[in-house]
Amino acid sequence: MSKSQTSPQIPPKYLQEDEISDECKKLLLTLPKERGWLASHIYNYQGFWVAPRFIQGVIACQQQFQAQDSDIILVTTPKSGTTWLKSLLFVLVNRMKYPVFEQNHPLLVKNPHDLIPFLEIKLYVDGLVPNFASFTSPRLLSTHMPFASLPKSVQDSKTKLVYLCRNPKDTFISLWHFTNNLRLHHKDIHPIEEKFESFCKGVSLYGPFWNHVLDYWKQSIEKPNKVLFLMYEEIKVQPKLQLKRLAEFLECPFSIEEENCGVMDEILRMCSFENLSNLEVNADGKLSTGEENNAFFRKGEVGDWKNYFTIEMSEKLNHIIEQKFQGSGIKFSYI
Repeated sequence: MSKSQTSPQIPPKYLQEDEISDECKKLLLTLPKERGWLASHIYNYQGFWVAPRFIQGVIACQQQFQAQDSDIILVTTPKSGTTWLKSLLFVLVNRMKYPVFEQNHPLLVKNPHDLIPFLEIKLYVDGLVPNFASFTSPRLLSTHMPFASLPKSVQDSKTKLVYLCRNPKDTFISLWHFTNNLRLHHKDIHPIEEKFESFCKGVSLYGPFWNHVLDYWKQSIEKPNKVLFLMYEEIKVQPKLQLKRLAEFLECPFSIEEENCGVMDEILRMCSFENLSNLEVNADGKLSTGEENNAFFRKGEVGDWKNYFTIEMSEKLNHIIEQKFQGSGIKFSYI
């Protein structure tokens, strides 16, 4: 049976724009807009492109969220490996509370996006006022917001930011597939050529991609105790080394006993694409925002872009990347 036969297709909230406040509607009239990736339009707010509902969430978060020094916030551009790093982060930080060798681990019954919720997409969206009373310390949160748009309390506190960057070609392909997958039963899907041109112009969700990456890269150099910059491809190649780096940054390093007992190996196994994608909750479950959990598990491979890019597309993006990242020290060695 196909998904369309098993259940009525209710559009994910991403595609609904009827819960926007009058105040936000007025603001939208003043902002530059382009054709959207999910919603009908995408708007430029504070220098980045975002869907209308999430502008509301960003503003509410900026006005209301009070960071604590012990908070840990995972930051990504969409489709940069967010689901994977959420799982690694949750299991790593909570390994004393939820030992990795126990059968009833929360990661086995909950989607990583439920374990580490998005600030502007989940907690503050649609006028919600989150109740943080149920959160244990350290609070694990996530966002796609650029650094300059983070709530002031996050910037001014000792809150730790973990940033995950993925090469732009795989990020684009993953984003194109993801957004088309959510639109599939409800609206037209976007041709790859159209969205590629948008991405190259910087008009992508929370884009321009290069601005987002460069701002956090700069912060990681200036404030290495506050911002850790990780590369998706480096975690793939040297998972244990990068997991150790993450643990040390978060001040919960692995003991020699843990290393000898295979705790790191078990964390990496638990959080692997193969394990997560085959769990019942991720194969059949749904998020409260309407997306099916399996939408977050497509391939997770490095270099999948080669199956879609023409030579011209590759050369064009190479030129833009070279231009935008020149002199930064960031190298995308897998493109």
